[in-house]
Amino acid sequence: MNSQTLKYLAGYPPELLRQVHDLIEQGRLRESLSRRYAEQHDVRTDRALYDYVSAIKSQFMRSAEPVAKVAYDNSLHVIRHALGTHTAISRVQGNRLKAKREIRVASLFRQAPAPFLKMIVVHERAHLKQREHDKAFYALCTHMEPAYHQLEFDVRLWLTALELETDDPR
Repeated sequence: MNSQTLKYLAGYPPELLRQVHDLIEQGRLRESLSRRYAEQHDVRTDRALYDYVSAIKSQFMRSAEPVAKVAYDNSLHVIRHALGTHTAISRVQGNRLKAKREIRVASLFRQAPAPFLKMIVVHERAHLKQREHDKAFYALCTHMEPAYHQLEFDVRLWLTALELETDDPR
């Protein structure tokens, strides 16, 4: 198994990568994820995604600035190798400085298990408060989703499984 196959899992311990490799060789990676994450979501439209992000903000970050736009983005995974993006654009309106915040989520999350959508939304929402992937950032992520680290790993497994399926010549 080459490093390109496990590109989403770079930096994880070799023993863990061996376990993933074994699941791939046995053809059981996608099946094991499907069993663990059978719950689908119904957040299919940009409006539903905006409402979903707003609900998470209301529950965990009441005093945070609102997000002006939330949308699924077809170009994310392919072009930027990102699963989501966040932007905070400052504009001058009269004599005031207004900040417009946006979150974009890769379109492949329309079909993702519900916990995976929550993980990516929590990640991007946290970035609007904490720019860097530092201790404070991950503390905020785990505040909003206690299983954040496991979900992040499992999203990486899911992406690996999706990529293997699209590369499968059968």
